[in-house]
Amino acid sequence: MKQRFTVRHGALDGVEAFLSVADHRSFRKAAAELAVTPSAISQAVRALEGRVGAALFIRTTRSVGLTEAGQRFLAHAKPAFQELVAASEAARELGQRPTGLLRLSAPRAVVPILLEPLIASFCRAYPQIEVEIAVSEKLVDLAAEGFDAGVRLGQFIDADMIAVRLTPPFPLAVVGSPEYLSASKPPERVADLRAHACLRMRRSDGSIAPWPFVDGDRAIEAAVSGPLIARDYQTLIGAAIHGLGLAQVPAPLASAPIADGRLQALLTPFAVTTPGVFLYYPARRQVLPKLRALIDHIKLRAREQGDS
Repeated sequence: MKQRFTVRHGALDGVEAFLSVADHRSFRKAAAELAVTPSAISQAVRALEGRVGAALFIRTTRSVGLTEAGQRFLAHAKPAFQELVAASEAARELGQRPTGLLRLSAPRAVVPILLEPLIASFCRAYPQIEVEIAVSEKLVDLAAEGFDAGVRLGQFIDADMIAVRLTPPFPLAVVGSPEYLSASKPPERVADLRAHACLRMRRSDGSIAPWPFVDGDRAIEAAVSGPLIARDYQTLIGAAIHGLGLAQVPAPLASAPIADGRLQALLTPFAVTTPGVFLYYPARRQVLPKLRALIDHIKLRAREQGDS
């Protein structure tokens, strides 16, 4: 059975004063070291002795010595207090300069085309920061799972998050391979998808995502069917390249296979535009320097790419 520990309110009050008096064997020198009055040191020690329930010092007009209780208290309190000071310094360092472990949650698809070049330049600029990328298709609870920030499509980010743009808005592209389209007439209207094998995405909540489109000012959601359901876009793109069916994916992910002819873009007049990809983090959380450094780096790269 795990032992439970209870720290009484104010139990650490007076410990620093005690340790200083024990070190100098003088209330006056302890007061000078801590920049308070000797009376304040004496009151702090008396209050500590009252909580401990034993005298910690033997006081005479000429000297100050430790009682047996004081010696025992010193043996335990001094290393513990030093650990607290070290812990405070370690935490203060994270709050004062860019350092430490920066944990990011991101979907697999954005890592090779977006995060890899960004993180490579960031790590070169901030070698004192370690970056950990956890790949997950689900929308994780950043605070509960210990992440500093996440990367997601804008439409999936909650309104109470702060979002930093990583990409411009882009369309969702319907793509198919030449092999597949040689055996099936390419769709010309959204309704034509009923005659096609469509590769679908299962959302993190377990539902199958419909395919969104626009027809003029009218939004359309097409319920499609097909032989494959996946939980990430890269799997859908790979299956489409191998001729298994059509897939609807973010256009930047399909740009390379479209450019080299492995895929063809379809239904482009009906493509819906997404807000783009964003870095996001809780609005109520204090931004530590390590995360602020990443945000500033993202904005700097965006300005440089805009100027080029």
